[in-house]
Amino acid sequence: MPWYEVAALLAAGMAAGTINTIVGSGTLITFPMLLFFGYPPVVANVSNTVGLVAGGITGIHGYRRELVGQGSTLRRFLPASFCGAVTGAILLLWLPESAFDAIVPVLIAAALLLVLLGRRIQAWAASRHPDHDSRGRRLLLTVGIFGAGVYGGYFGAAQGILLVGIMSALMTIGLQHINGLKNVLGTVVNAVAAVTFILVAPDRIDWSVAALIAVGALAGGYVGSHVGRRLSPVMLRALIVVIGVVAIGKIMV
Repeated sequence: MPWYEVAALLAAGMAAGTINTIVGSGTLITFPMLLFFGYPPVVANVSNTVGLVAGGITGIHGYRRELVGQGSTLRRFLPASFCGAVTGAILLLWLPESAFDAIVPVLIAAALLLVLLGRRIQAWAASRHPDHDSRGRRLLLTVGIFGAGVYGGYFGAAQGILLVGIMSALMTIGLQHINGLKNVLGTVVNAVAAVTFILVAPDRIDWSVAALIAVGALAGGYVGSHVGRRLSPVMLRALIVVIGVVAIGKIMV
């Protein structure tokens, strides 16, 4: 591997780790970069998923204060993320890549609407259903997080935006606390998908690529947690929308 490719993958991994921790969609940096250097799409997708797990770990550590007191919430949602990730990873290995691409922009756009309208939806739901932790709301959250896990296990780009959108609309906690939950759930999805790929299709992994992205993402997760935690809810929502719109544009090109 030439030196400039090594440098490019390290830089892309760091940028992806930073963006994933703050918002999500880091895959839209690393995945096109791997395609540019000639890696087959599935190999690029699988290797990228394995590499980005490292950035999630440092991102979780950076948001540890926002996770205090949310253990019961995580225990409730982690099984849905786990099952969704396994389902998505298996779909990636068995279905043609075009099968899912058509609805990806729609999913991201829906997530952006949820992020923008999340506070209004919360207020409306609270006025009609004072019980914030109703069984119906928990069921919707579980289904939504499972669906985001399927999407994340299959492709991963904008999984964070989907998670933030779903939780913003259906939870009453602040956006930074939601971001902390998003980092845990998204990292679990990436890790489970990565283990599934290692066990089922190790020949689809380019370990040199995965290692370079992991090193860059490890540093990026640290940077992203320090930047993201300092953003106001308004700025964070604006950043999510901008990156989400760019993600839709890149996918549709």
